[in-house]
Amino acid sequence: MKSMKQLAVSLSLAAVALGMAGCAGMSTQDRNTAIGAGAGAVIGGVLTGGSPVGTVGGAAVGGVIGNQVKPPR
Repeated sequence: MKSMKQLAVSLSLAAVALGMAGCAGMSTQDRNTAIGAGAGAVIGGVLTGGSPVGTVGGAAVGGVIGNQVKPPR
């Protein structure tokens, strides 16, 4: 039962982050940050078996990486 709750938290965080990616008026860097955070949350949750700490940590790391990605010119 605990793993289902952790999975729900992970998926919820990912949905929020990816939902933010669709907001109009976001810069490319903001969009990349949101996408990175969403992907990081999912990966962190999966790698740690749905641990909230792993999910949040993955979101933080993914957000930083997404923020630093520069679009091609």
